[in-house]
Amino acid sequence: MPANPPVLYDFRPVTEKDLPMIAGWLAEPHVAEWWDDPETEIAEIREHIDSISVEPLIVELDGRPIAYLQSYDPHLEEDHPYADQPFGTLGIDLSIGVPDLVGKGHGSAIVRQFVEQLFEEGAPRVIIDPHPGNGRAIRAYEKAGFRVIDRRHSRYGDAVLMAVDGKESDAEEGE
Repeated sequence: MPANPPVLYDFRPVTEKDLPMIAGWLAEPHVAEWWDDPETEIAEIREHIDSISVEPLIVELDGRPIAYLQSYDPHLEEDHPYADQPFGTLGIDLSIGVPDLVGKGHGSAIVRQFVEQLFEEGAPRVIIDPHPGNGRAIRAYEKAGFRVIDRRHSRYGDAVLMAVDGKESDAEEGE
């Protein structure tokens, strides 16, 4: 029997119409534990819709929105705590909004697929910064290839800084 094909996710930009759905996700206990006040977060996500430093995205599975994902460039924000990372590094944040999809492998699969896209677009490194108490997220990111590189405390709170590096050169693959 053929193996099941890998699940493929679609990533699309957040629109104003998505904000009530995201607010609902932020109110879910499994999300609320790790995010700030939903009104504050929604205001920031609304600002990010037109931002150059943060790209807010909806993750869809078979056309169904299931998660909020954002990527950001720490070098485009003044005094960003991760500006010490190599130039071109992008950071990501992920929250699966649909409670019945948590703990089923979607987090690591989404991150793995999105990171591959970022590497194809030229990012040399991708970072993610879960809270030290969020063991489920840390395990999911390790499963997606991330490794712990530092422990940080910044205006965003305590974080385990994790990274995954792209291939040094695609030319080496064919040799």
